[in-house]
Amino acid sequence: MHKILRQITEAGTSIWLDDLSRERLVVDGKSRNLGGLIDQESVLGVTTNPAIFSSAIANSSLYAADISNLARKGLGAEAIINELTTADVSQACDLFLPTYERTNGVDGRVSIEVDPRLARDTAGTVSQAKELWEKVSRSNVLIKVPATIEGIPAIRTLISDGISVNVTIIFSVPRYVEVLEAFIAGLEDRMANNLPVSGIHSVASFFVSRVDTDIDPKLKSHKDSAALNLLGKAAVANARLAYQHFEAVLNSPRWQKLAAAGAQIQRPLWASTGVKDPAYDPTLYVLELIAPLTVNTMPEPTLIAVRDTGSFRGNTITGRYQDAADVINQLSHFSIDIEDVAERLESEGIEKFIKPWLDLIATVEAAAGK
Repeated sequence: MHKILRQITEAGTSIWLDDLSRERLVVDGKSRNLGGLIDQESVLGVTTNPAIFSSAIANSSLYAADISNLARKGLGAEAIINELTTADVSQACDLFLPTYERTNGVDGRVSIEVDPRLARDTAGTVSQAKELWEKVSRSNVLIKVPATIEGIPAIRTLISDGISVNVTIIFSVPRYVEVLEAFIAGLEDRMANNLPVSGIHSVASFFVSRVDTDIDPKLKSHKDSAALNLLGKAAVANARLAYQHFEAVLNSPRWQKLAAAGAQIQRPLWASTGVKDPAYDPTLYVLELIAPLTVNTMPEPTLIAVRDTGSFRGNTITGRYQDAADVINQLSHFSIDIEDVAERLESEGIEKFIKPWLDLIATVEAAAGK
C-alpha cells in the first residue's frame, strides 16, 4: 500500500473507485483490474452509474456472448442490460466481501443505480430499487437513488425497508440536509416498528467538480481580482459546509439514540472528484476533502495522481467552515447563487445519465438483432 493512500484511509476517508467493467473483473494478475486495485491501491469500494455501464458494455467484447444468449431466450434490450449490470455488480460484491467483513460492513460496498428515467418518479424508484436489491442479493450492495425532490421520500421508504442506499446527484447543502433527514427518519421508522437498525448502510454522494465547472466561467467573465481569487474554491467550500452539517447531526442526541441501537451513520461521499480544468491540481478534490467518516470515489487517473504526486495534509475539512461560508457568500457579490447552480446541475446530471442509458439500450438492441 502506498504511503499517501494509507494516510488518507487512516484519516478516515475511504477510497472507492468510480468505475466497473468486465475487464476490471477479469482475474489476470494485472494491477488495473479490481483485485489489483484492492490489494495494491487501498480501494475499499466501487461506484457505478448509467454512463459507466454504457461505456463498459458498448466498448467491450466480453459482453457479446451474454447479449446473444439472452436475446435468444427472448429478453428485450432493457432486460438484457439488467442481467449484465447486476451480474457485474454481484461479482464485484463477492470480490469485496473480505473488505466488507474486515470493516464490519462499513466498506467493501458496490453501487448500482436505478434507471435514471425514474428520477422524478417516487413509486417507480422504490419499486426498481427493491427489484435490484433482490436480484443482486448481496449484503454489501448499495442501491443508488437520486436526491431529487421525488427521490427524498423514496430514500426514507427504502431505508425503513432495510435496503442500503447510495443517494446520488447532491449538489447543495440544503438538499443534503433533506437527504440525511430522510435516512435518519427511515431508521426511526424501523425502530418504531421494533425492527433492527443495524446492518443498514448508506452514503450521500455530494458532487464536487461540476460546481466549479459551472461557476468558474461566471467568475472569469467579471475580470475582477476578487472574482478571480474565487476560482476553484466554490466546490470544496460547498462540500465542507455539507460536512459541517454532518458533524452536527453525528453529535446530536437524536443520532446518538440510533447509534446506541446499532445504527451506522450515513457517510458523506465526495463524487465527481476528477478535475475538469487541466489548470487545477488533479488531486484537488481528494486532498482538500479529507476527514473522518467520509468516502471519496474517484476515477483511476485521479487515484494514480493522488498516489504519485499527492501531498497529504491531514484533515482538510474540520475547522474550515467559516472560510468555506465566506467563499459561498462572496459568490453573491458576483450574482452567483449556489442554490440556482445546484438546481441547474441536478437537472443536467439527470440528463447526463439518461442519454448514455438510451444509447446503451440502442447498442444492445443492435447487438441482439432487435
